[in-house]
Amino acid sequence: MLDSIFQTTTSEIMKIGTKEAIICILVALGLGMFISLIYILSDRTKRVSANFALTLVILPAIVAVVMMLIGSNVARAISLGGVFTLVRFRSVPGDSKDIVSIFYAMTVGLATGLGYPAFAAIVTLIIGLVYFVLVITGYGRSRDLRKELKIIIPENLNFNGAFDDLFDEFTKYNRLVKVRTTNLGSLYELTYNIAFKKDADQKKFIDELRCRNGNLNITICEMGLQEPML
Repeated sequence: MLDSIFQTTTSEIMKIGTKEAIICILVALGLGMFISLIYILSDRTKRVSANFALTLVILPAIVAVVMMLIGSNVARAISLGGVFTLVRFRSVPGDSKDIVSIFYAMTVGLATGLGYPAFAAIVTLIIGLVYFVLVITGYGRSRDLRKELKIIIPENLNFNGAFDDLFDEFTKYNRLVKVRTTNLGSLYELTYNIAFKKDADQKKFIDELRCRNGNLNITICEMGLQEPML
């Protein structure tokens, strides 16, 4: 039974000549470069990870080579699968957009490695253009620029309603999303998602907050600016 599983006939094994293999690898590298450029140009935060961009260039070619080595040989597939289980990513991509980019590059590499470079090019072009247009047009994004506000308060200050009047004056959206203790429980850290009103004076807002929290730390930053790393 095991022999029947691992036996492969000559017609079942994908045979790619040296010339065809080189062409597939070059096509995969070119398509990977296109995918990487789409990722760079569509990043609205201007915090592109150079390592991640480089990964998107090389990944399709690596996947294509793996597919050419495996062919339809089950034994090779199992062996290479065991080898790749020993390798893990150093860290996961930063957000869902980066995960999509990884699968995008892998799909192109699979198509190229199976000997369909023209099909891979069409897929790359169509998905890349749709991806670029959706990101640039801000599809699914809230029109309000959300920010993350962190306020440190002393433990004797009741945070329920303590800043409501300031939020009503300076923000059009606010939500308390997290409360945690810090400094051995002597302080609280409050995390809000907020959106400022048009022409709101952020400095005045922070100054008013400082008067309420005893001049402890206050942080305002953009939301969702985690940098992808591999």
